Amino acid sequence: MRPLKLVPDNTNIAFLKYRTVAMVLSIGLIVGSIALCFINGFNLGVDFVGGQSVRVTFQQPVDVPQLRDRIQALGVGEATIQRFGNDREVAIRTPLPDDTDASAADRAATAIKTTVEKNYPGASVGAVQSVSGKVSQELFRTGATSLALAMIAIALYIWFRFEWQFGVGALFALFHDVALTLGFFALTQLEFDLNVVAAILTIIGYSLNDTIVVYDRIRENMRKYRKMSMEELLNLSINETLSRTVATSLSIGLVLTVLLVLGPDVIFGFTAAMLLGIVIGTFSSVYVSAAILLWLRLKPDSFLPAEAKADGTAPSPKLAKDLP
Repeated sequence: MRPLKLVPDNTNIAFLKYRTVAMVLSIGLIVGSIALCFINGFNLGVDFVGGQSVRVTFQQPVDVPQLRDRIQALGVGEATIQRFGNDREVAIRTPLPDDTDASAADRAATAIKTTVEKNYPGASVGAVQSVSGKVSQELFRTGATSLALAMIAIALYIWFRFEWQFGVGALFALFHDVALTLGFFALTQLEFDLNVVAAILTIIGYSLNDTIVVYDRIRENMRKYRKMSMEELLNLSINETLSRTVATSLSIGLVLTVLLVLGPDVIFGFTAAMLLGIVIGTFSSVYVSAAILLWLRLKPDSFLPAEAKADGTAPSPKLAKDLP
């Protein structure tokens, strides 16, 4: 039985022929995503803004304005109500009571639960999540710092492992992936919590892994084909790694799609972020991280020793093999 081949042998797609269109599209999406982050903001979860969150499943569609009025009549503060997937599942978020006594938060949660069960027979009230304002601010700072440091550390590693052009290309690709994911959450107003931060860090790891595979093949081909033009060499490298890229993206994408449709609501944001990240991460490893090497003027002799560049001679086969 022959193994299934998602990509035929000797595939030769001129990906970089469309690099200008792809880069314009990417920059436009990045600018739009950043604008959405400032204009719409994020629907920050309890992890980041503090307060209490109660998830409720009703037996019938619920009137959200009426539910909000009933919750606010309890005197627990401004209530934020968000639907989850359908009109029978909602999350009720309220600020923590001003009273520092822990029992005050318990009383507020009990009052919400009693009101819901009294006015909506058959409603199922889930567990209550409570996070203080101080803890939420620390979580927000830690999450933002972890994203920034991860991207910088990755860029520095690639810089020293390859050439500086590769480091810049990888950093821009990661910024592209993170910006578009953040823009998606600003546009859809899905709850942005620590699960989403974990998803973004995972996206960074996936995108980096895919980019490194392409970069390593580019570096290997630069040693083999000294006289080949950079555009042709980059296209060759992308096509040679295309089978691996497609197989990895499809296998992960199928699993995430099933989780998105059939998985629990508590990981819906995480799954949505991951699925989007797989798509844009695959796109960026082909059209962003590779294409930017041309604009940064990477040359076929970038890995030649300095003395070989000076006299215009190529290194011996043994030397070429030993190059880092």
